[in-house]
Amino acid sequence: MQCYVLILLLAICTCVQCTNAKTARHSFGYEGENGPSHWGEDYDTCKGKYQSPIDIEEHLVTQVELPAIKFEGFKSEPTTNTLTNNGHTVMLQLNMTKMASLSGGPLHGNYIFTQLHFHWGSNDSQGSEDTINNHTFPLELHMVMYKETYGSFDEATRHKDGLAYLQYSMRYTMKRIRTRHLYFTYNGSLTTPPCLEVVTWIEFKMPILLSHSQIEAFRKLKSEEGFMTHNFRPVQPLEGRPVWFNVMDKENNAPVLQQTMGFMLVSMLLIYMR
Repeated sequence: MQCYVLILLLAICTCVQCTNAKTARHSFGYEGENGPSHWGEDYDTCKGKYQSPIDIEEHLVTQVELPAIKFEGFKSEPTTNTLTNNGHTVMLQLNMTKMASLSGGPLHGNYIFTQLHFHWGSNDSQGSEDTINNHTFPLELHMVMYKETYGSFDEATRHKDGLAYLQYSMRYTMKRIRTRHLYFTYNGSLTTPPCLEVVTWIEFKMPILLSHSQIEAFRKLKSEEGFMTHNFRPVQPLEGRPVWFNVMDKENNAPVLQQTMGFMLVSMLLIYMR
């Protein structure tokens, strides 16, 4: 896993200039008049009751035993890859030879992979969006899925169960941590405008471990306003929502998750090799 992450971040460091060169124009930001506290002025749904991210207080979660999370098609080779700096984040989209999908866990139905992206901060004390016991991480990865029943991402955003986001926190440490993929799950929203409340969040408890220099590579990316060093939304009120913690690691699912993450990260490197 660590080798895969290193390869990914070396690729990002190498191509900072090419990803900076063509950033998309954008209508919201993370500071000043375009910052999160003003999103609701242009997007009413950002003032909704069940917003994300949240702070997860472990002593308040409900423990459950959910079915195993199942990944399908993630080992197939991408036919095309698109890496985009959209002015808010760096986002990877893959067209797979076999459709990549996710099912099981808290999900009802099959969810199709559409893209992954990152959130980070200006230093190692901030960057992640969801927090655990008010603890933040310097970098966070989101894998975005839409429910197959709805046929497309856009259509899925019109339904309460339309999207699933897998969240992996990343941190700098020299310590070795067990990689059992226990996870929290709750219902919430997109963390960027229009903040639609259509997301089932699956947040893995154990972080991916990186070096300081690897995380620093993301802070060298630029938007039209300068370096992208702060692209996370502050935590939002829980408003009585239940948060569940899966206590079962059924069918030795952790190796499958690690293989999947490794594939996704290596795929980013392929963009620069073709």
